[in-house]
Amino acid sequence: MTLPRPVEAVVFDMDGLLVDSESMFRDVMIEASRRRGVHLPLEVFLRMVGLQHDGSRAVAMAHFGPDFDYDPWIADAWALAHARIEVGVTVKAGVMELMDDLEAAGIPRAVATSSGHATVARQLGPSGLFPRFQAIVAAGDYARGKPAPDPFLTAARRLGVAPAACLALEDSHNGVRAAHAAGMMTIMVPDLLEATDEMRSLCVAVKESLHEVRDLIAGARPSAAGG
Repeated sequence: MTLPRPVEAVVFDMDGLLVDSESMFRDVMIEASRRRGVHLPLEVFLRMVGLQHDGSRAVAMAHFGPDFDYDPWIADAWALAHARIEVGVTVKAGVMELMDDLEAAGIPRAVATSSGHATVARQLGPSGLFPRFQAIVAAGDYARGKPAPDPFLTAARRLGVAPAACLALEDSHNGVRAAHAAGMMTIMVPDLLEATDEMRSLCVAVKESLHEVRDLIAGARPSAAGG
């Protein structure tokens, strides 16, 4: 397959796409729940994936009930998460090779995430990824979080590239919805969430890894086609 338009910029989600952190957040939230004598089912956690804090809180409260003491619970989960992040978060397969290719081609790059700036720095800093992006769009930089298009529209604006000329890479359903609503060419690289029929209808492609995304972008370049 080929992409519908030339790629002038690439906008990356972070958790579950650049770094293998969604499974870590799953584990610490389940552990924080266990410590409080409550159960967080996997399907409830998966509804939180890709959401900002307020959205995740609403999902949790709907499950645990209106009397649930949310703030201490999420604080415990974040304390567990920070301890794991300090040890190091694994970079997803194909990230470094794709970044090298994009840099060599002069294609600008941005992150559009529901996480905060401090979390981005903690997760992308140790690997050296953080300075390789021309823009970091995180919680607090936009009015509405995913699935609204605001994070991706903000990223395109900061890069100075029209949304339609941007390729968005996402692993979550809410992220795909946001990128598509922004008018970007969207590829889903599933992590914890499978690609549903809805996701396939919103994406130009669904790929198993960033290695496959790299091959697709390389194949779309004029030089690769002999142009």
